[in-house]
Amino acid sequence: MSSSPSTISKVNKPYPFWLGGVAASIAASITHPLDLTKVRLQTSGDKGMIQSLKKTVHNNGTRGLFDGLTGTLLRQMTYSMTRFAAYDWAKAEVHKGPGPPPAWKMALAGSIAGGIAGVVGTPFETLMVRMQADKTKPVEQRYNYRNSVQGFYRMTSEEGISSWTRGMGPNTFRSILMNMSQLASYDWFKHELIKTKVLEDGPVLHFLASLGAATVCSPADVIKSRIMTAHGKGTSSTMGVIKQSLAKEGAMFMFKGWVPAWTRLQPTTILIFLTLEQLKKGVDVYRKAGGQLL
Repeated sequence: MSSSPSTISKVNKPYPFWLGGVAASIAASITHPLDLTKVRLQTSGDKGMIQSLKKTVHNNGTRGLFDGLTGTLLRQMTYSMTRFAAYDWAKAEVHKGPGPPPAWKMALAGSIAGGIAGVVGTPFETLMVRMQADKTKPVEQRYNYRNSVQGFYRMTSEEGISSWTRGMGPNTFRSILMNMSQLASYDWFKHELIKTKVLEDGPVLHFLASLGAATVCSPADVIKSRIMTAHGKGTSSTMGVIKQSLAKEGAMFMFKGWVPAWTRLQPTTILIFLTLEQLKKGVDVYRKAGGQLL
């Protein structure tokens, strides 16, 4: 069986399953202020990104831009590690033939990975959002988690195991949409760019592939937001929301809010895949030098 180059290293051995989680953690550490601001815009009365950033720095100093970072890292080392590992596994399961899988099989593998990761990552998503939004709340309503480990322990002991499933439905649906578009489209763009033979398989090609993947993510993000905020007649199902939006606004409704969504998703998506590719390159170099631990 011929395996995808994104799954198997150049010394014909699978890459460590945790590599995607490490890449996502590095990327999330860099873009954390943007994600923190996004969450606070959603949960507070701030009117814009710049205002929210200024408010955070004014109230908590520059270090305040990294509030809840341990929650983000725990989420990446659970949710993101699972989605990357599950995608490689699912891709190998749905495509047994030679060469790279077709786009629809990549999308199917991304959906499977997203579903698994959405379930695994839900409790840590809840924890992350709580930690990021905490300082926007009145003092008496704050959770005051010291770090992600203590926060997860308190969440479980105070609210029970049921707290792990809070928001699991919409979070898993979002995960399916995002991974179907992000992971599959990056793989597809990468393979197509390699086929042109214009660029070598290196950082420039990886940047362009991740640029395409981040753009494809935008419709999924818009659809997810529409479904989670929909109300009124005809909005009780996913297809109902999509049909209603198509009828009222046409296909371009999927690109509404593209600029702010792009601003948030683009740096993270690009950094994740660029970092992941460099980590894979490092594993290849280590193995070629005779290393046995990875």
